[in-house]
Amino acid sequence: MKEYETHKISVIGGGSWATALIKLLGINKQNIKWWVHRPETVDYIRQYHHNPKYLSSVEIDLPPTHISHDLPHIINDAEWVLLAVPSAYFKDTVNELTEDDFKGKNVISAIKGIIQPENLLVSEYLHQQFNIPYDKIINISGPCHAEEVASEKLSYLTFSSTDVELAKKTSTLFECRFLKTMANEDIIGTEYASVLKNVYALAAGISVGLDYGDNFRAVLISYAMHEMELFLKKVKVGARNILAPAYLGDTMVTAYSQFSRNRAFGVMIGKGYTIKSAILELNMVAEGYYATLALKHISDNIGIKLPILDAVYNILYGKISPVMEMQLLTEEFK
Repeated sequence: MKEYETHKISVIGGGSWATALIKLLGINKQNIKWWVHRPETVDYIRQYHHNPKYLSSVEIDLPPTHISHDLPHIINDAEWVLLAVPSAYFKDTVNELTEDDFKGKNVISAIKGIIQPENLLVSEYLHQQFNIPYDKIINISGPCHAEEVASEKLSYLTFSSTDVELAKKTSTLFECRFLKTMANEDIIGTEYASVLKNVYALAAGISVGLDYGDNFRAVLISYAMHEMELFLKKVKVGARNILAPAYLGDTMVTAYSQFSRNRAFGVMIGKGYTIKSAILELNMVAEGYYATLALKHISDNIGIKLPILDAVYNILYGKISPVMEMQLLTEEFK
């Protein structure tokens, strides 16, 4: 039987991914505290031991005092702070915290987006805003959907940090019979890959909405990986295997899975939904929508041409017809 070393871990966020990660930590008998934004959701979870909106089948076995909407209280004595909120809400979530609140803590990011309008990765924002050393920050990347974790399907996560030993130690908090882990030191590369893959999933979804077939999507993802490799080499020189799960694997599952909200968002756009109506119908955050704008600014600033990113940007923000833009994109694939 596995021996568990118990640590104090505070989880920030009330969505599907936060709920799934709490399940993993609970299996490993960790000492969990959970911050949830809405007081009524806190009350519900305390009473019924389930998240009312996300992955409601997951049983939450936490003491009532360990679930709160008081963020400084929740992270006060934590060894690890796990951030699992949408990037669009991240700054509003942490704005009441100070550098002292994070002092001495390891900070795990499970956020797949860019902090705007600064256009910073989560690790960059944490370092600049709260003076958290890079060797105390860990990034989680897939390929891994919260829904499959909840149903205990065999899954894999990659933990990245400039301190690879810390990444390995952090991974042991989550490992269990259906969750395997890997570790590397390419935190910048895996963070950007987690953002880029959402944009490529949007492109894949748009192609579905326009009734393109699997043959085209295979070509699309092949070129997407070429784009990703060019971008990552430009922003962070270093050794990485673009075919590894944190890069190719995460892109594939996000582009093809029924659970991918970014793919679903793209399908609606391809079918002719407006941005507003797609957001309302999805009723969850599609990180790729916000990431597209940030990545377009970053790619323009570093002087690199990314045809798939540009096509998604033109559709979402340039209001160009998906039919026309995807047809133009096909001419790039030669």
